[in-house]
Order: sequence, then structure tokens, then C-alpha cells
Amino acid sequence: MKQWQMNGTGIDQLALVERDIPQPGPGEVLVRVAAVSLNYRDKLVIETGMGYPLSFPQVPGSDMAGSVIAIGDGVTRVQAGQRVISTFWTHWIDGKAPTVPGVALGGPAPGTLAQYVVLPQDQLVIAPQTLSDREASTLTCAALTAWYALVEEGGLRAGQTVLVQGTGGVALFGAQIALAHGATVIATSGSAAKLDRVRELGVQHGVLRGEGWTQRVLDATGGRGVDQLIALGGSDLGEALDTLAQGGRASVIGLLGGPQFSGSVIPFLKQRLTIQGIGVGHRRALEDLVRAIDANQIKPVIDTVYGIEDLPAALAHVERGAFGKVVVRLDH
Repeated sequence: MKQWQMNGTGIDQLALVERDIPQPGPGEVLVRVAAVSLNYRDKLVIETGMGYPLSFPQVPGSDMAGSVIAIGDGVTRVQAGQRVISTFWTHWIDGKAPTVPGVALGGPAPGTLAQYVVLPQDQLVIAPQTLSDREASTLTCAALTAWYALVEEGGLRAGQTVLVQGTGGVALFGAQIALAHGATVIATSGSAAKLDRVRELGVQHGVLRGEGWTQRVLDATGGRGVDQLIALGGSDLGEALDTLAQGGRASVIGLLGGPQFSGSVIPFLKQRLTIQGIGVGHRRALEDLVRAIDANQIKPVIDTVYGIEDLPAALAHVERGAFGKVVVRLDH
């Protein structure tokens, strides 16, 4: 089989190599990987290691979809022939995140950018019936992050208004999930062309980023503000919080713009706001999401699919920004 591996940190340390197909031990599952969806985190792990205790050679990537080829002794959660997707956290099954929620696939745990991977049965979820492998590969991080923020923690319901920042994977999944629940969605972007594409997904309001953008969001709500915000974090978080309605909730899902933000505490007190950090989510929520995907016919937005040899080009695409998700095809 072919697999991508890091022999150190830095894009120049990536290598596409041939390895023997691994075999599953007790409680383990051999999966033939069809597609891997890339996240910005994958790029950071490859470039810097992100401070994780990596063991080289390290296989990057955390999100995949594929088919079960063989199972080890004691495996009961999946059967040979079933289509599966990966989970991000190795030991977070349900409930509140444990003090140490385990490690993440693709760093420091071995990742998914290989034509075959062996994973413990607890780290797999049956794929949606209505999605192709390439579409299903996008759910592990981006879709689950949006679902966990809006539904699991936010209690999303019909009639709410949701604001999503940007047109990346999490933002577009957030928009689609909110629309499926009967919510009104406002999306922001620095590109008018991307806002036109967002409206084609059913998003009711598109707001062009720039001076006065928060007021334009408020105007779209008749001055009330939004009930939930999926924020990219960073330096403009304080500004984004100005769009929240009384009792509104902001879910911070990234570090775009840097790890620091500043703002007045007065809006928190006056508006009784809640701000929460989201680190993907647990396996049970991913299973709930899969059922919702099938029930509501939600189709992930894929910008571009790259071949297995074209991982560096795919990572460059992630760096410059994608409309939805970037996927690497690993099937034979």
C-alpha cells in the first residue's frame, strides 16, 4: 500500500512511501481508506508538529472514510464490508470531555493518509448511507465541530438565527445544519462571489466583511441580534460578540487571526452572553450527526478532490482557503 508520512516537521519532510498492509489485532479493524478530508490542523501538524510528542515517521491526517476489510478477535461494533468513518478523539465516547480526552488521530496518534489503516473498533462510526466516501470523509472534524457547537451544546431549534463566519468547512456545515433545523442563517465573507454561492445553499442573508459589518448583521435581524454565533476566534472575536442577541451563545472553533482577543465585559453582563470553546466532539454526537445527515439529505460541500500523489497541492489549497472542504482520494 501507499501512505504519506512525516519524517520530521515541515512540508519538505513529507514522503509518499510503500508499506506492507497492516493486520488487525484483537479489538482492531482493518479499513481500506477511500478518501481523507483535510483540515487546517493537518497543515499545522505537518509544518510545526503543534507541540505534540510525535513519533517519526508519523502518518498525518485525521478524517477518513473507507470500508472494513478485516476485523480482529472480539470486534462487535462493525463487520467486514461496512463503510465507516473515523472519530477524532481516541477516548472521548460520550458526555463531558474527560480531563485527558485521549489523543487525536494524525498527531500524536497515527493518522489516516494511508490506503489501509488499522484502528480500534471504538474509533469508528458507520458512514451515512446517503453520502459517497468522499463526502463522508468530511464529517469527522468540520461537520462534527459545527454539530457539537450548535446542537449538542447550543440546543439549536427552529426559529433561531445563526451567524457563521466565513465559507470554510465548519461554517458551511454550520449553515446547513442550522437550515435543516429550521433556523435562519447569516453568513459573512470577504468575497461577494462566495456569498452568492452561500445563498445557493439556502442561506437567507450574506454580509460582506468590512467596516460596519456587525451593524449589517444586526440590520438583517431587525436589530435583535443572533442567537448563536460560530466564531473563528482571534482578534475580531470581541467585535463579533456585538452581533449576539440577549442570552446569545458564541462557539469559538479556531485560532484564525491569532490566539488573543480583547473586549469589554459589559456586553457579557448586559446581554447575559455565553461563550464556549469547541474542540470537535465525542463519538456519540458523531453518530447522531450521521443519522441527521441521512434524515435531512445534507450534502457536504467539497471544493476540490486531489489524487493521492497531490497532497502538497491539496495542503496549499487549504492554506489559501477553500469553499467547503478539500479531499484527497486514496482509493485504488
